[in-house]
Amino acid sequence: MKKNYIPLLLILLSLSSCTVIGDIFKAGAITAIIGIVIVVALVIWIISLFRGKNS
Repeated sequence: MKKNYIPLLLILLSLSSCTVIGDIFKAGAITAIIGIVIVVALVIWIISLFRGKNS
């Protein structure tokens, strides 16, 4: 059975490695920003819980 590697070769040649790496870093940056916002919101919520008990 002969394997046809032409479609794979065309895909690899059409994608620039810099573009792929750039897209990966963009996705990582967006994920990091969302994570930081969630962590900050949780910290503020926990602090407000403790302040509510003391008042």
